[in-house]
Amino acid sequence: MISVTADVFRLAEVFTISRGSRTEAKVLTVRITRGGVTGWGECVPYARYGESLESVTAQIEGLPEGITRAALYDALPPGAARNAVDCALWDLEAKAAGKRVWELAGLAAPGPEVTCYTLSLAEPEAMRAAAAKNAHRPILKIKLGTPDDMPRLEAVRAGAPKSVIVVDANEGWSAEVYADLAPHLVRLGVAMVEQPLPAKADEALIGMDRPVPVCADESCHDRKSLAHLKGKYDLVNIKLDKTGGLTEALALRQAALAEGYGVMVGCMVGSSLAMAPATLVAQGVAYVDLDGPLLLAQDRESPLTYADGKIYPPEPGLWG
Repeated sequence: MISVTADVFRLAEVFTISRGSRTEAKVLTVRITRGGVTGWGECVPYARYGESLESVTAQIEGLPEGITRAALYDALPPGAARNAVDCALWDLEAKAAGKRVWELAGLAAPGPEVTCYTLSLAEPEAMRAAAAKNAHRPILKIKLGTPDDMPRLEAVRAGAPKSVIVVDANEGWSAEVYADLAPHLVRLGVAMVEQPLPAKADEALIGMDRPVPVCADESCHDRKSLAHLKGKYDLVNIKLDKTGGLTEALALRQAALAEGYGVMVGCMVGSSLAMAPATLVAQGVAYVDLDGPLLLAQDRESPLTYADGKIYPPEPGLWG
């Protein structure tokens, strides 16, 4: 049996990116029960990709009851619906076999990884205060994406002088704005910039100086995306809600590394259940950005452990 429920998790603070603000995370929870065993997974439908809670629910409810992971790849496109079902099937298989997912996938036992902590887009003084409050964290990811981001960059660096900083523009800059900012990214010690230009306009990155490595997010969904990234990006951001699950995320990671890209593993704003499978993809990559639960006012039971700037793999009581 496949069931889908909509769940809402209140955020600890308003979360703002260049496309808008939110006060809660709306997710879908999928449960698959077979032979008295239940596996589960979570997805976050994303309007940027034409998804809604209703459309993704309809995709999942249209699947045959006995769907397998192999059949799922062709039954649904990359996206939130396939992600939740794929992760639920992995969890189901692991519980039925009495093993962990990493064992079934032929992976080494996962360990803790340093994760970014995200500061949402705000006025410079508010971002400086947020940076200062989180200056103990090893990596801060700051949401930008407006024509007036220089004061924000300066403010965050002043608030957290020792943290590694990565920048996420969420497609919010033009080629001209990015070119103007690039030298200042270097000056302020920014380690990487994520999706500076809109995905539909990222051809402008070809031939442009990239003094700071550039990561594809909205421009990279699954392995098919890689052919369109050459000459534009240095890293790819793998998110399970984009790849359509753990199965494709692991394959994309392998393919991206083979083609010489660095790898970032990211997330939408969701609960520990959404992050749990991604911790397997995140082992040993250049950047881990799985801080979704840290932004919530509430989380799942048996949540992931976050300590000393690191995210720890899930216990069996949560997933996998």
